[in-house]
Amino acid sequence: MYWEAVTYKTVIVYGALLLAIIGATLVILRPDWYTVTLRKVTNAVANTDNDAGTFTQTQAKFVNLTGKVQVKKVDSVQWVDADYRTSLDKGDLVQTANDGAARITFADGTTYTVKAETLVTVEENLMGSNKPTSVAMRISTGSVDLATPNWASPDSKAAVSMEDTTASLSQNSRASVKNDPQSNQHEIVLASGAAEVQRGPEKVELTQWEKVSFPTGGPLQKSNVLAPPSLVEPLNLAPLISENPKTTPVRFEWKPVEDAISYTLRISTTTMFTKIVKEADHVSGTSTEIVGLDPGDYFWNVTASDAKKETSETSETFKFTIVAQGKTQEMMLEIDGTQMHGRVAEIVGRTEPGAALIVNGQPVPNISPDGTFRHFTEPLDPGQHTIVVIGQNRRGGTAKQQISIVVPR
Repeated sequence: MYWEAVTYKTVIVYGALLLAIIGATLVILRPDWYTVTLRKVTNAVANTDNDAGTFTQTQAKFVNLTGKVQVKKVDSVQWVDADYRTSLDKGDLVQTANDGAARITFADGTTYTVKAETLVTVEENLMGSNKPTSVAMRISTGSVDLATPNWASPDSKAAVSMEDTTASLSQNSRASVKNDPQSNQHEIVLASGAAEVQRGPEKVELTQWEKVSFPTGGPLQKSNVLAPPSLVEPLNLAPLISENPKTTPVRFEWKPVEDAISYTLRISTTTMFTKIVKEADHVSGTSTEIVGLDPGDYFWNVTASDAKKETSETSETFKFTIVAQGKTQEMMLEIDGTQMHGRVAEIVGRTEPGAALIVNGQPVPNISPDGTFRHFTEPLDPGQHTIVVIGQNRRGGTAKQQISIVVPR
C-alpha cells in the first residue's frame, strides 16, 4: 500500500477551484442565475426584518380567572376551559357562567374585565414594536369593564362594540359597558378619561360620569350618572388584628355623594366579586359595621343610590386582611431600615425562623432561615405612606410594626 500526504491547504484550494468551475458553468448556462439567487437572499433577509416588526395576534392573556370561564378558538368548534396559559387571537370567543369572571390584558396594557354571564369576541388585537396598537372586543350579551393605560403611542386605540355601536376610549380611561338584548338595554358609562361613541353618522363625546344609552334601532341618548363614593376605611391593603375576628365588628366608612340617599356595601373573597360573603344595602349614612368575618383576605366596594332609584357604578375596590391575634407568647419582629428605589420602598428586618409576614397586605415570599427578610413594595403614589408589617409565628403569636415613609414627587 502506498500513502500520500495531502495538506489542509491543498484540500481548500481544490475545493475553491471546484466551486468556481461550477459557478462559471451555471452563469454560462443560465445568465440570470446570479441575479435570481441574489434577489431571493435579499428578500429573505428583508422578510426576516419585517416579521420582527409585524403585528402579532397572540398577545392577549388571562390575568384573573374566577368560576367557570370557557374559550372557543376561532379555528375550533369546541369550547374549552380557560386557564392562565390560554392566549387569545382575533375571532376567539370568551364566555363566563353565572359564577364566572375573567380579566384579560393585552400587550399594550389595555384590560377588559368580563363579568358573569357574558359572551364576548376578540375583534382586534394588533401589536407592533414602535407602532400604534389597536385592540377591540365585541359584547354579544353581558357586561364588560374596560381600562386603558398610558400608551407608548398616542395614536393607539381601544374599543368595545355592541349591536351596531362602538365606543373608543382614550388613554388613561375607564368605562363600563352593558348589553342586554332581551331587555333591549344597551349603555356605556365613562368612569374616567374620555371616549367617543359612534353608530353610523351619530357621534357622542363622553367625559367622566356621563352615559350613553340606546334602544335597538333608537337614537343615542346622553345623560349624567351618579358618581360612586370614595372609600375611607379600612384602607387599601390594611391588616386588621383581632383576638376574636368572628365576633369583632369591622367598621367601613366612605365619603358622601351628592344626591345620594343610600349606599350598598359589598364584601367578597374574590377581587372580581363573584363570591359575596357580606352585603349591607339601604345604608342611609356613610358608615356601617359588619360582624362575622373569619380571618383571611377580603375585598370591598360601595355603590350609591339616589331618589330616582338610580345606582352608581361601583367604587374603587379596596383589599384588607383579618389576622387572628395569638393568645400565646408574642413573636419577634423588628424593622432594621427602609430605602426608596424610585416609587418602590425596600423594607429590611428580622423575625423568627418559620414565621409568616404580610407587608401592606402582600405576603413576604422570601424569609431566610435565620429570620432576616427583605421586601419590596408595589409602586406607591407620591406623598406620605404608612407601611404596616404584621406577622404570625408557629406558636400562634402575632406582631405588628408600622413605618412611615415619604415618596418624593
